[in-house]
Amino acid sequence: MSSPVRVQYAWSGSDDVAWSETGAGEPVLVGGWWMSHLERDWEYPPFRAFVEAMARHRRVIRLDAPGSGMSRSRGATPERLEPHVDAMKAVLDASGAPTATLFAGSSGCAIAVEFAARHPDRVRRLVLSGAYLDGSAIAPPGDRAALVELVRSSWGLSSRVMSDIFYPDATPEQRRAYARHQRSTATAEAAAAGLEAVYSFDATAAASQVRAPTLVLHRRGDRAIPLALGAAAASAIPGAHLEVLDGADHHPWHGDAAGLLRRVLEFDGVPADILEREPLPSVSAQHPAPSSPAAPISARELEVLRLVARGMTDAQIATELFLSVHTVHRHVANARTKLGVPSRAGPAPGGAARGRPSDSARPPRTRRGGWSAA
Repeated sequence: MSSPVRVQYAWSGSDDVAWSETGAGEPVLVGGWWMSHLERDWEYPPFRAFVEAMARHRRVIRLDAPGSGMSRSRGATPERLEPHVDAMKAVLDASGAPTATLFAGSSGCAIAVEFAARHPDRVRRLVLSGAYLDGSAIAPPGDRAALVELVRSSWGLSSRVMSDIFYPDATPEQRRAYARHQRSTATAEAAAAGLEAVYSFDATAAASQVRAPTLVLHRRGDRAIPLALGAAAASAIPGAHLEVLDGADHHPWHGDAAGLLRRVLEFDGVPADILEREPLPSVSAQHPAPSSPAAPISARELEVLRLVARGMTDAQIATELFLSVHTVHRHVANARTKLGVPSRAGPAPGGAARGRPSDSARPPRTRRGGWSAA
C-alpha cells in the first residue's frame, strides 16, 4: 500500500519529533499508545481507516513520541512525562495550531493529562480512550518485569501475546496481522524500553489540575487496561465524563471503531446530522461473536516462556526457578495450550530482535489472555 505521509520535524530539547497531518478543520492532536510509527501505522488498514474518517471532519495531527517511530532521539523512550509533554508542545507550535483537542489512548493518556494540566490555554477538549494515570497500577511489579523481559528476549513470541491481550475478540488472522504490524514499528529493544516507560508514567497529581472538558471512553472488557483504571482517571479529572462502551478490544480503531469515533467527534462539536451522512469505519463485523475466554496466562507461565525463548531446557529452567522439572513441563504445556502453540519450537529470539520478520512467517495462533499491558 502506498504511504502518502508527509513527515515533518519539530525541535524539542535534544529531539527531532516526527509529526504529520491530514484533513482540515479544527485540529485534533493524536498521540499515545505503547509504540507508534507515522509511516507503518498509516500502512495498517484499521488505523488508517480510523484516522481518515476522523480527518473528514478534523485536521488530524499525529506525532511519534521521543524515542519511538520516526522521531530522531538521542536515547530510548523517556520514562519521565516532561519530555513527552515538551514534544507535544513543539508539534503544536510547529503546526501553527494555537489550540487543539487532545485525543489520546492507553499510555498516551497520562501524557495528555499532564499536558492539559501544564498548558490549559492550548487544550480545547480532552478525550481519553483506554486510560490510566499511574503505570505502576497496571500490573504487579514482578508481572511488569517479566513482560518487559519477554519483549526484550523474544519479540516474536511477545508480539503474539500482546495481540491476544489487545484484541481478544479478533479473528486469528487479525491478531497475526497486528503482531506483524507491532514488529514492523520497533526493534525488540526499543519495544522493551518503551514498555518500561509506559509503566513509569504517573499523571495522578496533574489530573486534578485539568480544566478542559474531558471525555473518558473505556471498553468494558478491556484486558490491557482494566476498566477500573479508566474510571479512576475520570474521577480524578474535574468534571470528566466516563462512558463505558461494549467490547474488549483495547485500541479504538478495532472493535466498534465507528461507534467510538462518533462519540469522539460529537464531543468535539461535530453536528450529529453531519455524522449521520458520513460513513465511519468499523471492523466489528469482521469479528466473531465473543466466546468463553480461555484461562489467562499466569505470571509464572510467562516467566517460564521468557526462559524458553532464551533456548533453555526444562531442566535448566527448573534450576533457574527452583522448581521441579515436572512443574516446568506443566507450565510450558499450559502456556502452549492457552496460546495455541502446537509445539515447543517458537520464533528464534535472534530473529525476533530484528523486529521485521517476513510476512510469510506463520505465527502461532493466540487466544484470550489475562495479562495487563499498555
